[in-house]
Formats: sequence, structure tokens, C-alpha cells
Amino acid sequence: MTSALLIIDVQRALCAGEYECFEIGRIIDTINGLSARARAAGIPVVVIQHEEAGSPLAHEAEGWQLAEGLDVSPKDWRVRKTTPDSFYQTNLQKLLPVQDFEQLIICGLQTDYCVNATVRQALTLGYDVVLAADAHSTVDNGNITAEDIIAEHNKDLAHLTGSVARIDVKPAAAITV
Repeated sequence: MTSALLIIDVQRALCAGEYECFEIGRIIDTINGLSARARAAGIPVVVIQHEEAGSPLAHEAEGWQLAEGLDVSPKDWRVRKTTPDSFYQTNLQKLLPVQDFEQLIICGLQTDYCVNATVRQALTLGYDVVLAADAHSTVDNGNITAEDIIAEHNKDLAHLTGSVARIDVKPAAAITV
């Protein structure tokens, strides 16, 4: 099975300050371990960056830059997006045609926005998805803690299946690359 690793929105604005995601240091370390294994296995790594004009995530702004400590390679593929769904109006599906890439391993930020939307859209498009249960994060939303949001999404997404694809939720160390 041909796989690719998607690293979603691990950008400075979401890794420090007001919007710093829960346990971000551990999350970045876990993503780095997963991406190193993927690169060593020859699996493409796609680094996705969200951008929004007039915000800390404006293209080329300080907050738009990749997080300090995130390991990337010049060989990694890059995708810019403007909505939570990493496929919507981007070149992601052209980079990873479902006939060539049957499985997407997904990690990154934020659990309840871009990670959730991308996982669900990948399933709809026919990709099998493996969500790295311990390699995505978010912030408290005022009603629910980030830790509970992450646990809820891990549980809910693990129960979704499509007619031709499925979602598995596993710790990064248990993901075969």
C-alpha cells in the first residue's frame, strides 16, 4: 500500500503565545519521529500551511512560518491552503492521486478544525486514513479542554468508515510506515 504523511498547520502562530496548542513540544517531537521514519522509508511527507489574510497566519507573516523545532526536508512537498480542508482548492489531490496513494497518515494542528476536516475529506475521497492519535493538538475552546477535544476526536474518527475507505486511529509509534 502506498502511503504519504500529511503534517497539517504546525506553524508558529499555533505553537506559541495566545494560540499555543496543548502539549505542543511533545506533539512536535512525536511528529518529528513519525516524519523521520516516513522519510527513511521513502514515504512522501507533505507539509501543509494555512494562510489567512489580516491574521497571524497571513502568508509569509511570522506566525505563518513553520514552528521552530519542526523537522522538515527540502524534499518535503508543500501545500498552502485557506480553509480547514487541506484538499479544498489546493493541489493536494493532484500530488496524491487516490489511485497512487491509498493511505494517508495524518498529524498536526488543530484537531477540531483542520485535522478533523482533512481526515473526513480524505475518507470521502476514498483514501484510507491513519490518524496519529498522539500527534495532533488544539486549544481549549471555553467549554471543553484541549485534552478532551483530542480524546473525543480520536474516539469519534476511529468509528468512521466509508464505502471504500476507513479511518484508523493509532499512536504514532504503532503506525507502520
